[in-house]
Amino acid sequence: MTNLYSKIIGSGSYLPEKILTNHDLAKIVDTSHDWIFERTGIEQRHIASKNESSVDMAYKASLKAMSMAQLSSNDIDMIIVATSTPERKFPSTAVLLQNSLKVEQGFAFDINAACTGFIYALDVADKYVRAKVAKNILVVGSEKMSSLLDWKDRNTCVLFGDGAGAVILSESTAPGVLSTNIGSNGSYKDLLTVNIDPEFIEMKGNDVFKIAVKTMGKLAVSTLEKNNITIDQVDWLIPHQANSRIINAIAKKISLPSEKVILTVNKHGNTSAASIPLAFDDAYHNGSLKKGNLIMLEAFGAGFTWGSVLLKF
Repeated sequence: MTNLYSKIIGSGSYLPEKILTNHDLAKIVDTSHDWIFERTGIEQRHIASKNESSVDMAYKASLKAMSMAQLSSNDIDMIIVATSTPERKFPSTAVLLQNSLKVEQGFAFDINAACTGFIYALDVADKYVRAKVAKNILVVGSEKMSSLLDWKDRNTCVLFGDGAGAVILSESTAPGVLSTNIGSNGSYKDLLTVNIDPEFIEMKGNDVFKIAVKTMGKLAVSTLEKNNITIDQVDWLIPHQANSRIINAIAKKISLPSEKVILTVNKHGNTSAASIPLAFDDAYHNGSLKKGNLIMLEAFGAGFTWGSVLLKF
């Protein structure tokens, strides 16, 4: 019997037109370019316009992913959108996207696992493909993080940006997704959260940093062991783009050369569930990712949540 895999056959991304640099932020809050860059590696981030929603950004990224995959709206069986910033409480962002794309068949739903959302969505989509429920699944991470920022809080407002990334995960007999691994621990719920009134992000940065590095380091090792491979066999690590110091610390922990790590946090900031598909698409279009590459995706987010995906591109 032929093995059945899910495989990424298309990707796309969208970033809002407005760019907010560290120098721009220094004009509105007590900070500086050097202070931000030294602590985070971020130089700029994109900010959505007032009338631009997570659905709008998801739509533009999805069209590009579908174009690359050479699929039309009639070919999409299922849509999953990972987001913490939905346009509406309900209907879901995924259903609104389904309507925008004129996908009249299949089904759609959202996943909220904060910054790990896209990994959770890939995990779910992979299982639907392997179960032969869907052949072509649109998986999107779309976030308007600027809507949750207190622009007077220099510890959080400098970190986040807006954007969307999308992939098409399709049925394949060639190796694609090799393994997924997700987890969570709700006891850390107050270390990174959104207050209800007013709706602003609150974060205990030092605690988050330590736990993120420890958790993602262990996760990478367990992913390698699960697939019986060594780190030198991995062509690329595409981690959640939260902070360059976290990313560098993880690479060091698993003895992965920095040349094998995709880094986009400098120009995107932390785009939460959108960060990995944005980084993936950026790496593909700049020629870094090649067909046949072995790629590890890894994320850590509020909850805390975490997850990894090992795949052949």
